[in-house]
Amino acid sequence: MRNQTPRVQLLLTGNEIMSGDTVDSNSALIAKRLDELAIPVYRKVTVGDDPGLLKRELASMAANADLVIVNGGLGPTIDDLTAEILAAVAGVQLAEHPQAVAHLETWCAARNLKLNAANRKQAILPAGCLIVDNPIGSAVGFEMQVSDCRIICTPGVPSELRAMMDTIVHSLAAQLQRPVERDILRLQTFGLGESSAQQLISDHLPDWPAEVELGFRAGAPQMEIKLSVNRRADLPARQRCRERIEHLFGDHIIGEGDSLLAERVLDLLRQRSQTLTTAESCTGGLIASMLTSIPGSSDAFHAGFVTYANHIKHSVLGVSEAALGEHGAVSEEVVREMALGALDRSGADYAIAVSGIAGPGGGTDDKPVGTVWLAWGGRDTLLTRCLCWPVERSLFQTMIAAAGLDMIRRMLLGLDSEPRYFRQRKAR
Repeated sequence: MRNQTPRVQLLLTGNEIMSGDTVDSNSALIAKRLDELAIPVYRKVTVGDDPGLLKRELASMAANADLVIVNGGLGPTIDDLTAEILAAVAGVQLAEHPQAVAHLETWCAARNLKLNAANRKQAILPAGCLIVDNPIGSAVGFEMQVSDCRIICTPGVPSELRAMMDTIVHSLAAQLQRPVERDILRLQTFGLGESSAQQLISDHLPDWPAEVELGFRAGAPQMEIKLSVNRRADLPARQRCRERIEHLFGDHIIGEGDSLLAERVLDLLRQRSQTLTTAESCTGGLIASMLTSIPGSSDAFHAGFVTYANHIKHSVLGVSEAALGEHGAVSEEVVREMALGALDRSGADYAIAVSGIAGPGGGTDDKPVGTVWLAWGGRDTLLTRCLCWPVERSLFQTMIAAAGLDMIRRMLLGLDSEPRYFRQRKAR
């Protein structure tokens, strides 16, 4: 690389990305991992499976960048063109690479598959290229130097790219002519929006130090606050910023790194040797799904109930026909009985119950689309709240499921049971 901070471009390939059949998440992953080295991506281009266009774009990138990462086009089919294009740009022949063949033979043997001609295509690579190990997929990555530009080719399968990025990042770190001091602290939050968080920081922390880079990544259901420094000498300044952020948003902060609400709730329950159950209507089992996606969740989650229809609420959870008839399924009385029924049938210590109107239809003047009743707690302390979250159906389900988990988290930690988003989403 010519510069201490290399100029990086990304080339994404594939008709499926251009058509929208596949959503590009890989460039975000690559950029995120390069950010650990304080290496920004300054340009990215997506090109379909057009050999001429791919060749022109890669040649242009090689002439104007220090590092190009190509993503996609390494597979066994006729439209996988990356090896052919790189060979043409580098001015070399294609040849079968012994290391790639050995990788394919091992990969096929582990799956009791025969190495056929289509798969063997993945070992026909630009002559003289170096192999980048793919620990889980059949297609190895590979790289070459073209003039002053290092070109690294990676598979388009997200899980395979993720598995290879450690090797690539370590290789780039070794190549840099300066020590890598970039340090990134990521705080996961729930119940905060980007604009609200930024406004609160601007209002309450106007003297934010220039050496601590502040960033946000909005998502559903969580939002990430990122505090980054480029020198280890600035870590004390970041720690002071963290303490001030925690003072400002403390009860909204779930944890560091990739912490998830469900993971935090399960950890808190395990510490107490207690269990949680769920009784869901409008979320359709999403709360249970969030919990069971965490390895080891069976320690603290034994049963969940999806009771969508009223007669199932009655027959499975024991919700009274009187409550359903007088107040309707979306009511405080019904979610209380759902929670108590789930507690009785599961033997759990805590329950989350939800019943609402996810839309787009089904709302009334009294209960518009987005209305939901939540109940959470145990037999002795069962709290309820009515919210209105009038958003698209799947987002409604995601945010309500997360809100239920957050209220159990708050109860277990002894935090405020009236968070900011309750005030914002209070039903009329």
